[in-house]
Amino acid sequence: MSISNESRGRIKKIFEPIALGMGRLGLTPDGLTLIGFGITVVGAALLAAQLWVIGGLVVFIGGVFDMFDGTLARATGKVSNLGAFMDSVFDRWGEAIVYLGIIAGAVFAGSDPVAVFAAAAMGAAFMVSYTRAKSEGLGFTAGTGMAAVGVMPREIRLVILCIGLILAGATANLTILVGALAIITLGSTITVIQRILHVRSQAKSAAAITTH
Repeated sequence: MSISNESRGRIKKIFEPIALGMGRLGLTPDGLTLIGFGITVVGAALLAAQLWVIGGLVVFIGGVFDMFDGTLARATGKVSNLGAFMDSVFDRWGEAIVYLGIIAGAVFAGSDPVAVFAAAAMGAAFMVSYTRAKSEGLGFTAGTGMAAVGVMPREIRLVILCIGLILAGATANLTILVGALAIITLGSTITVIQRILHVRSQAKSAAAITTH
């Protein structure tokens, strides 16, 4: 299970009219990045208050909303390195705050398993992002190629997490949330290994070309 860059492109194309409409209202790509981050922070606060269902829905909206900034930038020819930097930084920042909100809510609810698995999922998820950033910084898998490597990219993590939050809240059964977090932890760990092997393969290929 992974999302190819072609599939990402088709999905983003669907959101393009909405993004352009926001642009006509005067919103900039960076502005959309900050709004999406703000929505995510609100969702995290709701999770800390143990409002799992509404918190999960708001976090999902924040995650979907985050697609608008890059889409608007590409549609209006405003793609820039600064914009890409801002988008990545606030994505990671928002993801961390969501997991911290879950941990806080779990502590208040007296659920150690949720807190432990939320911390594990956060660490594993950040390793997924780090392997991509580091590989690209070293010249491997240029562009968005690394985004399609692995079973647990950000989009899939978001869907699994929000489904877990909503179901756990709706059924008053936090074991469901533990299961979702465990899936994210395992899937993210597998993705990190996949990306390491991908970069290792690229390094070997580059070395073979150099020696010929």
